[in-house]
Amino acid sequence: MENRKSNYTGPRRRSSAPDPIFHFLFSISCFCALLGCAAPGEPTYRHPPVPEAIGDLAARPVGDAVVLTFTLPRNTIEHRPLAEPPAVEIFRSMIPKGAGPGKLSMRLVYTIPGALVDTYLSAGRFTFSDPLPPEELAASAGGQMVYMVRTRAAKRRASADSNVAALRVYPVPERIRDLRATVTENAIELSWSPPTRTTAGTPLAPPAGYRIYRAEVETGPASASQTGESAAAQDVSKVKLKTPLELLGPTASATLRDTQFEFGRTYLYVVRSVAQYEADSVESADSLPAIVTPRDTFPPAAPKGLVVLVVPATPQAPAHIELSWEISPEPDWAGYYVYRSEQPDTSGQRLNRELLLAPAFRDMSVLPGRRYTYRVSAVDRAGNESPLSSAVTVEVPLSEP
Repeated sequence: MENRKSNYTGPRRRSSAPDPIFHFLFSISCFCALLGCAAPGEPTYRHPPVPEAIGDLAARPVGDAVVLTFTLPRNTIEHRPLAEPPAVEIFRSMIPKGAGPGKLSMRLVYTIPGALVDTYLSAGRFTFSDPLPPEELAASAGGQMVYMVRTRAAKRRASADSNVAALRVYPVPERIRDLRATVTENAIELSWSPPTRTTAGTPLAPPAGYRIYRAEVETGPASASQTGESAAAQDVSKVKLKTPLELLGPTASATLRDTQFEFGRTYLYVVRSVAQYEADSVESADSLPAIVTPRDTFPPAAPKGLVVLVVPATPQAPAHIELSWEISPEPDWAGYYVYRSEQPDTSGQRLNRELLLAPAFRDMSVLPGRRYTYRVSAVDRAGNESPLSSAVTVEVPLSEP
């Protein structure tokens, strides 16, 4: 029997080299594990996002409150944009007057959830009013109120502390409640009663002065306006303003004349008293507002210098009357009317239907042998007519035969 060599070598083993597809999937799974699970397109972080620290915190007193303003952070400390507005945490501390330097003990007094942050934004700035009890202001007069702010985009970690904003606090004058506005031809005259007590009820020295603020109000059925002497008191926050409140001017007395106004526009005025405490001063809260719409009901002055000249008849033209007078000095002058009468004690009839734009008139409708009395009036752009000028009487001579 022929001895043949067998090719059988026993059971075959699988290669130990890694499968390429398996290696690729394993690498992808490891990469995802490092990033964490997230939907496609969403940024993911190994650590909770931490907003950048606020660096422009400012504090100012407004009546019995301190108004805080700052710019809300939009990025994290890693310079990535925040997915949504962070929550705001406001800390406060009080340093009594005369206290020496020491470590601040800041206390969390307000937390504004991120979902409500937009309601505090104004012109891109976060604005928050911290009301302080008047009794606390009186008891802490001359002390320093200190504020610090943090923001938080995740529960586990807040931002670093903001800069510190500090201001001295004092009792403030009580709110003025009787601001009055009177419209005259050349000014809106404001007046009020000086406050005599602080908001805590303690006596107040005469104010060091007053600051008057003005804004223009949107006109319309819902706007508050009044054409009379003064407007009813209202809450400024409920009035739709066309322009923001701006300082009209300071005054030492309880009166002010606003000459920079326009008839037909609606204005809102508030006054704040200023109390002086050594080198520091504080303003009261806004007075109850006065809202007024000045109307031009003031007629111009009567024209002066009326001159009447009789022009005799010629072969080319009948006799007629030439009138002239001085130009009206009124800034809102619009034109003139001419009146003629055959009875010196009456104004008679108006001769021109349209306003005269020049101080001159030719009367071609006179008759020979008649006596006429002339008067002139001025009219402004609001339609107000002046009193009549002084009368001038002339007689038209009879024509020669």
